[in-house]
Amino acid sequence: MSDNKYTLAPTEPPPSYEAASQPAPPAPGTSPKPPILRAPLPLNLPSLNALRNQRVILASASPRRKVLLAQLGLPNVTINPSPLPENLPKSLSPFEYVSQTALQKCMSVYKTEINNTALGEPALVLAADTVVVSHKGDILEKPRSENEHIAMLKTLRDEGVHRVYTAVAVMAPLESARDPGYALETVVEETIVKFDGAGEIPVLEVGDSFMRFADYLNSVTDDLILAYVKTREGADKAGGYGIQGIGAILIERIEGAFDNVVGLPLRATLKLIEKVLAPEEEIEEAFAEVEDE
Repeated sequence: MSDNKYTLAPTEPPPSYEAASQPAPPAPGTSPKPPILRAPLPLNLPSLNALRNQRVILASASPRRKVLLAQLGLPNVTINPSPLPENLPKSLSPFEYVSQTALQKCMSVYKTEINNTALGEPALVLAADTVVVSHKGDILEKPRSENEHIAMLKTLRDEGVHRVYTAVAVMAPLESARDPGYALETVVEETIVKFDGAGEIPVLEVGDSFMRFADYLNSVTDDLILAYVKTREGADKAGGYGIQGIGAILIERIEGAFDNVVGLPLRATLKLIEKVLAPEEEIEEAFAEVEDE
């Protein structure tokens, strides 16, 4: 595979802040166009630089995760979704459910691609899984019908806060013959989300009487939920909404990482990548410490 497909981190100093704030100049011989925002330079980090001319596989069909990886500095990942069904028992805790699902996805694709004689072994395989958990503890995945979609959003609104869990699993082959032949790291991130006005019944004093204005102050009305469901934006998303899109109108606040709700916590993902790509002597030391405990 040709290396020139990939965008390498620049070796020259970045432009001045004054230059970076200016729109890109038009190409010679062309008429001026509306200002185009300059794309940020790639992160110049050893782990990311090592991957930019290598084969990196995202074991997920999620376009949002691909976009997030591009923001991290890996725009040319190969999409290779795991064929395994996501059918673990819902009796598992949300943490176990999402963690095991991401790990199964990652290992399934890794085992297939590590012996790919045509393309060679991948430098990295990354998988992720996201679930939304209601206040009562029910695991909510993608809605399967319009009625289920409406009921799901009403539940999230009426119960108050809910939690979003995203598990990330990252694998990389080792050059040594040390069993099992790969480095593996996983993490689960949690974000708390509250719909606008969820679960609140405000009371307003008027003279000597009180009047309830729940519908007036609760902006996530049944009509708004129906209108949002009709957009179909949330049809392919756990919990039935997209916080990075129109679904933001449903949200009052979050506690935790925004990109975790989108489907890939970048800070945690970068840490995993750095761990599995660490020099093998460091990995050996880490394994030795675990065995000694």
